[in-house]
Amino acid sequence: MKHASNNFSRRHFLRGVGVALGLPWLESIRAWGESVPAANAALSNEAPRRMAVVFMGNGVNPHHWGAQNGANGMEFLKTLSPLEPVKDKVIVCKGLWNPSTVAGPGGHYPKMNILSGLKVKQTTTDVEVGTTMDQIIARETGKHTPVPSLVLGTEGPRYSTDSGYTSIYSAYVSWSTPTTPAPKEIYPQQAFDQLFDDGSQRKRDKSVLDLVMADASSLRGKLSRRDAHKLDEYLTSVRELEQRIERADQFSRKETGGQGWQPSVTKPTFPRPAAGIPAKPDEHLKIMLDIMVLSFQMDRTRVATLMMNNDLSQMNFGFLGSIKGGLHELSHHSNDAERLTMYQKANEYHIKLWSEALQKMQATNEGERTLLDNSMVMFCSSLYDGNAHDSRQLPIVLAGGGGGTIKGGRLLDYSKDQNRKLCRLHMAMMDRMGVKMEHFGDAEQALSDLA
Repeated sequence: MKHASNNFSRRHFLRGVGVALGLPWLESIRAWGESVPAANAALSNEAPRRMAVVFMGNGVNPHHWGAQNGANGMEFLKTLSPLEPVKDKVIVCKGLWNPSTVAGPGGHYPKMNILSGLKVKQTTTDVEVGTTMDQIIARETGKHTPVPSLVLGTEGPRYSTDSGYTSIYSAYVSWSTPTTPAPKEIYPQQAFDQLFDDGSQRKRDKSVLDLVMADASSLRGKLSRRDAHKLDEYLTSVRELEQRIERADQFSRKETGGQGWQPSVTKPTFPRPAAGIPAKPDEHLKIMLDIMVLSFQMDRTRVATLMMNNDLSQMNFGFLGSIKGGLHELSHHSNDAERLTMYQKANEYHIKLWSEALQKMQATNEGERTLLDNSMVMFCSSLYDGNAHDSRQLPIVLAGGGGGTIKGGRLLDYSKDQNRKLCRLHMAMMDRMGVKMEHFGDAEQALSDLA
């Protein structure tokens, strides 16, 4: 196939007044990341690797979590069954843990070190968890992208204390320093704007696509027919996401007088312009997942975290039917059959949404591989049995191929391994993102069996 001129780089943007819309992978645009010398042109064709963490609060129903090995390979248990369409891209990790979380009081809060492995400081003032692996990776990959890392959520922090711990711990999994949580965006419109802002912070009253359409028309004539079609599909997906956010905001204002569905607090975690929060939590979750996928698709960032909900979240899943009470309340089911059934539905719904995001990544072609093949997306919670606050093993699932370095479709059981530290997985992921460390958290050696 004859390609268009290669005087583009992966950092080519569609530009307009106040916006810079990154492009998806196109065969006519051969380079990824910064422009490279001609002598290294072969290296530029390799799509970048991405890393994301998707967190669910309040643990899982241990009766239906995980997988087993059967006659035809790995078989998902009930909660993970929505992952069946991407089964060959998934590794279920059994038995990994953070040893520093087990001893002492505090219920949930001491367990919120899932991405650092270091002990959570028992305090109500001078918080300390440890710099998390996503932020360490972002320091390296952020050299090549406009946004070093995308930190998303649906709920801000609430302010209380328990057993000498501040509840600020329950609202963050990403920490930019040992004592500073990474600012988390919970407003969809603001998160969306992060992907397109070119530094001018212009307040826009027009669609992003309206502003870049002239540049898009100019570019289209320089692309192959296949890429021109792909560009049109991409621009359509951006428009659809814009419209969904606008509809959610309009619904919020109409149904709730502008307040929208309220998370645990009524103000954001740091000052920002007012923006609507969808009145329906399911719409909020879906939009945030789509923004995360879009951020990878356009190479706006290569590192993302998404807290689908906080730990101790009271997010209500009544929209699933016959579910009463918030998520934290459901997690303390005391093995009551009715409450377990409701908790199970909520667990499965989280996995369903995550699976849909993974399928969108798998459907995004990036040359020889897909976006999912080039990514690592870890799903986790800071508790295994939420009812018992048990963290002696953690619910960890890893999806994606890590740029061809990870073999999916497997159950990896570390439950009998004396060195089953979760930070060993973090080290393996960091290594694949170009960050080499002799130790991280409480681990001295990376897992070696992901390939």
